[in-house]
Amino acid sequence: MTYSLVEDAHAIIFPAFDSTELSDACKSFLEKGGISILLGESREEYVARSMSDHRCRTETPETFHVLVNSAKSYTDDLLVAVDQEIGGICRMHDLVPQFPQTSELIQAPDAEIEEISYQIGKASRALGVNCFLAPVLDLVTGENLWLDGRTYSVDPKTVGRVSAAYVRGVQRALVAATAKHFPGFHNITGDPAVDPDAFVPDTAASYQAGFAPFEGVIAADVEMIMVGPAITQAFDPKRAALRSKPVVDMLKRDLGYKGIVMADDLDSKATMRGDAIEQVALDAITAGCDFLLLADVDTQLADVAKAITEAAEVGTTSRDGLAASANKMRDLTRRYAKTPWSELLNKCTNLPLFQIRLIFRGSMPRSLTLMGHWSIQSTYGMQPNCK
Repeated sequence: MTYSLVEDAHAIIFPAFDSTELSDACKSFLEKGGISILLGESREEYVARSMSDHRCRTETPETFHVLVNSAKSYTDDLLVAVDQEIGGICRMHDLVPQFPQTSELIQAPDAEIEEISYQIGKASRALGVNCFLAPVLDLVTGENLWLDGRTYSVDPKTVGRVSAAYVRGVQRALVAATAKHFPGFHNITGDPAVDPDAFVPDTAASYQAGFAPFEGVIAADVEMIMVGPAITQAFDPKRAALRSKPVVDMLKRDLGYKGIVMADDLDSKATMRGDAIEQVALDAITAGCDFLLLADVDTQLADVAKAITEAAEVGTTSRDGLAASANKMRDLTRRYAKTPWSELLNKCTNLPLFQIRLIFRGSMPRSLTLMGHWSIQSTYGMQPNCK
């Protein structure tokens, strides 16, 4: 299938919002080729590292179902993401199983960590969520208000082992994992979300231990890696990591990563450093990022999509590169948006033998013989007898 530049530009933008309703801007974004949403948290919840009492009281499974179904009415396949961190921000709060205390979790065998992560992913997927912005891999050894309370160890082997198990577990549940924040922000002078001057002042040698956890999740086939929002002076003293080609090249070349590269919040103060949001987006694309996290604020989604489209039209941004990133995102979204056979078959109960022929997209068989009643939505052209 051929896509337009406008559709490609929208496919690589990742709108974030903290409400449980789609804005008009987000609806328009999805109509024009967007394929993802990030169900975020308020600034207060982010700083507190926990969801508000009001959110926990009022959000129900139905809240998620209604929101996700509303978004799906605008696009065939949809990536629905949340922060679900080990020992950090857990956007799904008590709607899904909880992680044990980190001091307990990191002592557990890999298989147990993987199973815990699988169960959390499975429960989240049942509510329509199919992507986690986690695990956090940064080894915080110095001052770091930004990541305070979101990490659990400074030992690279521990973080690498636990994170790889997390990735295997949630992705087994068909929830895409996103490791963050490359190249590792072990020490930073301020909170990059609000401090335009925040940066990492340390030498290149200080990062070496922190690369090991990234190598671990790459070996575990993590779907995405997020590049961080502030300047890492040792690698690029002028541009924030997500805008820096040397930093992104290091991830791809030195660590051999071939998956999707996500840019952290484009509108973080330390990322923008006074520049227009459109320029930040174009820099991130030029640096090698495939997927751009952007707050759904005012007209930002439309403004950035327009800037990307126009840059590709005049050749200042590669059309082929844009198309390749957009197709990576579409492929990921299709793989994680599909309903696996295990979910369909789990809903079958007693009916006489019959044959169902399926009209489908993807790698499903064209016919299936089942014993039993079944209760499934007609996603693939089926006409079920629903309970």
